[in-house]
Amino acid sequence: MKTDLFVKTLLILITVFLGLIALRPLLTPQIVQAESEGEHNFYIEPGTAILNSPDGTQNVVGKVVVDLTTGKIWGFPTQRPEPYPRAFTTGQAPVVTPFYLGRYDLSAMTR
Repeated sequence: MKTDLFVKTLLILITVFLGLIALRPLLTPQIVQAESEGEHNFYIEPGTAILNSPDGTQNVVGKVVVDLTTGKIWGFPTQRPEPYPRAFTTGQAPVVTPFYLGRYDLSAMTR
């Protein structure tokens, strides 16, 4: 009699714990992080540099960003040696428009 009660209790506990293991992904799903190549893959040059536009109209301090998908090089003017633009006169963060500096022929590296 005692053995039968022990076996039934043990089977019930096994069933409950297996059910918890099976239902755990439904109750607390794992966070999925997919790494996909987006539309662009950028390299941002550390620090700042003097940016000279190809047509000679701009000569400013800013960040250099390379689009590794296309090889295009863009300059983001910051006007100061700081790595990001700042506006001292207004309380809002400035939006900087990049200008085209040139292009690396990345396809030539696979030859």
